[in-house]
Amino acid sequence: MFEELLGVNPVTALFTLANTVALFLVLKKYLFKPVLKMIEDRQKEIDDLYGDAEKAKADAEAMQSEYAQKLSDATQTGERIVKEAVARGQSREEEILRQANLQADAIRQKASEDIDREKRKAVNDAKDQICVIALDIAGKVVGRELTDADQAKLVDSFIDQLGE
Repeated sequence: MFEELLGVNPVTALFTLANTVALFLVLKKYLFKPVLKMIEDRQKEIDDLYGDAEKAKADAEAMQSEYAQKLSDATQTGERIVKEAVARGQSREEEILRQANLQADAIRQKASEDIDREKRKAVNDAKDQICVIALDIAGKVVGRELTDADQAKLVDSFIDQLGE
């Protein structure tokens, strides 16, 4: 009656159900497990690749930061070296100018001393010539020849009067 009502033979239905369960168990063991294992392995491989990519990206960012810092340090070092070189150059310039001024002052001082010495020499030469002329004139005026003592007194007197 069951078969007449539904039109299904219970033995055929049980056999079909047993075949389906057996097929499912065979497929599960030989198909689903290896396919799932292959999918899990592939997913792990992809996750590892993403992890490696993230690590490489983090390393690249760290290296970029390090290189930026090194570039900044190099720039600061270069600026410091340039500033020190400019300061040394200015210091050297000031030293050269100071030495040149000292040398110029020494040359002016020496020239001034030479001029004073030559002036005194010229004045003394002029005094000596004037003394000789004055003695000759005094000898002619007095009409007699002067002794050395007389000449010395006259010269001293004449020099004193010239100095005043």
